[in-house]
Amino acid sequence: MQIEQTALPGVLILTPARFGDARGFFSESWNKARLAEHGIAMEFVQDNHSLSARVGTLRGLHFQAPPHAQGKLVRCGRGAFFDVAVDIRKGSPTYGHWFGIELSAENGRQLLVPEGFLHGFVTRAPDTEICYKCTDYYAPDCDGAVRWDSCGIDWGIDGNPVLSAKDATAPALAEFDSPFVWEGAA
Repeated sequence: MQIEQTALPGVLILTPARFGDARGFFSESWNKARLAEHGIAMEFVQDNHSLSARVGTLRGLHFQAPPHAQGKLVRCGRGAFFDVAVDIRKGSPTYGHWFGIELSAENGRQLLVPEGFLHGFVTRAPDTEICYKCTDYYAPDCDGAVRWDSCGIDWGIDGNPVLSAKDATAPALAEFDSPFVWEGAA
């Protein structure tokens, strides 16, 4: 597994090795023991899988607040999407900064998004499948969002994205009171 740091401490790019032949490939997308050797110790309790039929479907920017904050490991099952994490930890030197990367079924990359970050994505291919592991269960009372166009993210889209009502009416980052606090180290 290749592990790359990003400009946001704690947000990592994981690229599993692929072993292929004429039938296709095999890849180990998560191995708790191997990643613990690299200081990555997360306990996942829920796997989610979503399908976005149209190119330009934007989901996010989402978070789940304490006491049910979620870290996520995100990958693409089919198609391609631009995946984004935004630091929302009060007091963090990178508060409001974002990192984005294309995840696709072809490149096999994954994005590790720790607690204290917004997460969102926009699809680049039709019928894109997004698969992600979460470190806590979904809790509707802790669910939140920040408006997709309020963080300076270059989504790389022409025109208006396909949005849910929740995402279209979410508050801007400047109006948002984050429930997360930076504790000095990622």
